[in-house]
Amino acid sequence: MPASSLLALRGAVRLPRWRRPTLAGWRGLVLPLLLVGLLEALVRLGWVPAHQLPAPSQIGATLYWLAASGELWGHVGVSLARVAAGFACGAGLAVLIGAWVGLSRRAEAYLEPSFQALRAIPSLAWVPLLLLWLGIDETPKIVLIALGAFFPVYLALLAGIRGVDRKLVEVGRLHGLSAFALTRRILLPAALPNLFTGLRGALSLSWMFLVAAELIAATQGLGYLLSDGRETSRPDLVLAAIVLLALLGKLSDGLLKNLESRALHWRDSYSGGEA
Repeated sequence: MPASSLLALRGAVRLPRWRRPTLAGWRGLVLPLLLVGLLEALVRLGWVPAHQLPAPSQIGATLYWLAASGELWGHVGVSLARVAAGFACGAGLAVLIGAWVGLSRRAEAYLEPSFQALRAIPSLAWVPLLLLWLGIDETPKIVLIALGAFFPVYLALLAGIRGVDRKLVEVGRLHGLSAFALTRRILLPAALPNLFTGLRGALSLSWMFLVAAELIAATQGLGYLLSDGRETSRPDLVLAAIVLLALLGKLSDGLLKNLESRALHWRDSYSGGEA
């Protein structure tokens, strides 16, 4: 085969974006490592009081102690289960209702005003009511996380469906597609990018709502660790819990981002320049 043909074939066969090697992940470690090094130096030099802001090495020692004692895995496992359950319930319900409202103007007229009013209620405002209605077991915690996950997915999917090019819908109708086929083959696939954006936002909010949820008489979880560190005046424990929340949030978002890249591998969109 001629060399020109080999080059053409090589250019034509492109790996999906999610399988292409990238240095972006390593570059993302530069800023955290610089901040860790700077903070360690400031504490070691005495410019920052260690009793107020412990050195990263002290936070690492606290994490190691929690892991070695086995306490860490119980807290992480409980928080993961709560986030997974709340996110699944909230996002799943949001997909169903968001698709319904996006496809039906009548449903929008009945539901959209109420949802916009509910969206403005702060998360902590629900806590007393959930305690009165559902008690202090796991149910109110999961419901609160589900509330946080609902609205980003609902709004993103609604915007995605309503943002589909009208010409695509008209072409589908010209080809005789039924309402169900039109929804399945045109509207929902076109709204997938918006849906994944909403899912990633909802997952981040789920971790944020977790802390509020674990203030509801929790005896385990990362939110409980935060509260325990505050009550015992241990900033190292508070910061260890914050670091764990950040790491778990980043890892879960990375998994969802990878799923998005696989599901939308057909999309040839602009991914930014090198500058």
